Amino acid sequence: MGTRHVWPREGVSRIPYWIYSDPEIYAREQERIFCGPSWNYVALEAELPRPGDFKRTFIGEKPVVVVRDQEGSINVVENRCAHRGVQFCQKHLGNAAEFMCPYHQWTYDLKGNLIGVPFRRGVKKQGGMPADFDPKNHGLHRLGVARRHGVIFASFASDLEPLEEYFGPSMLALFDRVFDGRELRVLGYSRQLTPANWKLMFENIKDPYHASLLHVFLVSFGLFRADQPSKVQMDATGRHGALISWRGDQKKTEDHADMKSLIDDFKLQDSTLLEPVPEFPEYTVVMTTLWPNLIIQQQSNTLAMRQLVTRGPAAFELAWTYFGYADDDEDMTRRRLRQANLMGPAGFVSIDDSEVMKFSQSGVGPYPERAGVMEMGGRDWKDEQHMVTESVIRAFYAYYRRVMEL
Repeated sequence: MGTRHVWPREGVSRIPYWIYSDPEIYAREQERIFCGPSWNYVALEAELPRPGDFKRTFIGEKPVVVVRDQEGSINVVENRCAHRGVQFCQKHLGNAAEFMCPYHQWTYDLKGNLIGVPFRRGVKKQGGMPADFDPKNHGLHRLGVARRHGVIFASFASDLEPLEEYFGPSMLALFDRVFDGRELRVLGYSRQLTPANWKLMFENIKDPYHASLLHVFLVSFGLFRADQPSKVQMDATGRHGALISWRGDQKKTEDHADMKSLIDDFKLQDSTLLEPVPEFPEYTVVMTTLWPNLIIQQQSNTLAMRQLVTRGPAAFELAWTYFGYADDDEDMTRRRLRQANLMGPAGFVSIDDSEVMKFSQSGVGPYPERAGVMEMGGRDWKDEQHMVTESVIRAFYAYYRRVMEL
């Protein structure tokens, strides 16, 4: 019989450590969050430009395949043969006319319909499937699909609201700011496996408090400081959020004189890394988190999707897809790729986060009875016109508690 956990009486200003390690909590997350009423990011349409193009990916721990069929429609199916459950697709990206399971060669079209069963009629009138076996009842399980401006989402739920309603007005506006209808072009991929609970990744991206303290690179070159013009936004449910800021300068002021991460004479051999050009309206940096598995990164001119894949209670994979626009000139493409060195598994900035999340998991794991304090900026959650706050994390956990019934 499982342990009955009780959330601390202080509410979302206290985050119990058992949520980062308990196997029963993790299993419930898979059921209620990733397989529940959520739109999960799965791919960019630019990854599937031709009929037959497919991508193997995951929703939570469940393997799925995203594929463009011969009519141009996008289908998302479970990567699980309807016969004996074998993962039939092992390639990350590719093109196929059909999918065939390697075990018994059951074959499916690009919509997931079963179109071939070897020895269905038996051999020499012996064996075979029952006379009433109907291939129509044994296709691949199909997920709901939503698309907007070249981005593909999928859901196991059958009664989910339209994608635009799911985002809410404020998050939809930030989404459309980057995905404005222009054709996208994929520039590259990277992947990393981090030995930490998946929620620590979302906490990290929703946490502006650490950014001006942990990241020497951001602060020293004026890419982010707590005294810069900035704000945090959430949707009405609290499940989605965004950190928004305008770039500052590389000069120490009285407000951040005690910030040990600021190094005035920190310099780069190649200064072009820090030479963005104005591109988007108003904001320099927008980090948008969309429940439950997507981070949209717009850091100056570098653009990326960060897809979060759970790998057990104490590990997650982060799959980065870097992109630009099809009409970018060569200079802009080079600029996007150069600035991508800020992020990613070995990025000048992101590498700090990877280490800290490992330290966090090793700290909270052995102490499930303890709780973290989330009181920077208050104990409730709301939009703020500054970033000295943990409000976006509290909003995330307010929604998390409702979904998980904790």
